[in-house]
Amino acid sequence: MEDEILKCIDDPKQLEKLFRTNRALFKREFTALYPELKGNTPADFWNERLNYESDDINWGTGRELLFVIIASLVAGVIAKLPAFLSISEDFFYARNIGFIIFPALMAYFTWKNKLSTGKIAFIAGSTLVGLIFINSLPDVKKSDTLILSCVHLVLVLWSALGFAFVGETKNNDEKRLSFLKYNGDLVVMTTLILIAGAIMTGITIGLFELIGFKIEKFYFDYVGVFGLAAAPIVGTYLTQTNPQLVGKVSPVIAKIFSPLVLVMLIIYLIAMVYSGKDPYNDREFLLIFNALLIGVMAIIFFSVAETSKTTKSHTEIWVLFLLSVVTVIVNGIALSAILFRISEGGITPNRVAVLGGNVLILINLLLVTVQLFKVLSKKADLTGVKRVISCYLPIYGVWAIIVTFLFPFLFGFK
Repeated sequence: MEDEILKCIDDPKQLEKLFRTNRALFKREFTALYPELKGNTPADFWNERLNYESDDINWGTGRELLFVIIASLVAGVIAKLPAFLSISEDFFYARNIGFIIFPALMAYFTWKNKLSTGKIAFIAGSTLVGLIFINSLPDVKKSDTLILSCVHLVLVLWSALGFAFVGETKNNDEKRLSFLKYNGDLVVMTTLILIAGAIMTGITIGLFELIGFKIEKFYFDYVGVFGLAAAPIVGTYLTQTNPQLVGKVSPVIAKIFSPLVLVMLIIYLIAMVYSGKDPYNDREFLLIFNALLIGVMAIIFFSVAETSKTTKSHTEIWVLFLLSVVTVIVNGIALSAILFRISEGGITPNRVAVLGGNVLILINLLLVTVQLFKVLSKKADLTGVKRVISCYLPIYGVWAIIVTFLFPFLFGFK
């Protein structure tokens, strides 16, 4: 699409044809190209046309709405399979939670981006392989490798979703950052949908209770389950057709929480010294410590991804740099704690998985920190930071594949 836009930039008729062929894709690709085309009269006109923010909600085409409705119903049916087929809920949900939502989202972006047959086959094939593999693993009680496979399979499916989101574009760096931004926008939109759904649920159950009907079980078993399954799909549809809905909310959240998290993290590290607790001897504390690390890293990456739409001030870059430095320190502590536990208690699947993940995160954070320092010292711009983040994303996917598909065999399904 990008090449076609560039070829037809001075041909209004052809540009209009491209736009009508796939409006959402045209807008995404044109927006990515516009910085290079700024000053060109037709490009300036299309930029204003595409980015004009109306107060009206765009509900898309009838085909799009039909797709969302069908996808939501299919996701709900998949979520109810244990009840329909008398399958153990513990067995089904632990292994298949990712298949309730991700295939529908992959199908949506595959359709919107008009992916080639080869890429569609790759996405469908990898999803099917994951589905068969995870449900073929022996049902061993207290199996660390089974838990690791189930958790990392969700990351594999997330990576496949990213592959569908990037589509056919050659500008992978910008599209991968757009994928991170989409994830942030989706969290915001889905949370709002769930809050509205919770309010509606309370009102509905209360009204029926007033007239003597107890509908709680039926409502939660069917309406609630279908609603939960549909929320991310509807959220995706709304963020893609109406980017203005959360387009200004997400940058504000990133701007507010980055300095707050920095202060919290510094206070937390100081408090940890005085608390007497440490990740070296407390396994639960180490798990929480690593969860904190992943959360802070996600905030850093999301904040950088937001620079695709907004300009960062010098103060904001300083906040991100300091947050990266502190997060590197946190990662270093967690990494040393894992190595200590391996030296004391030997190698286990969990320790190897966490060690590998922490090493990858540490390398990524160090690269981001170096690039942010170059921005502060005016030796580079934020393009280098974006490139480091976007180029590194597939590495996490590769590690997730290794843990999901190889660890059960490497450690004998323990």
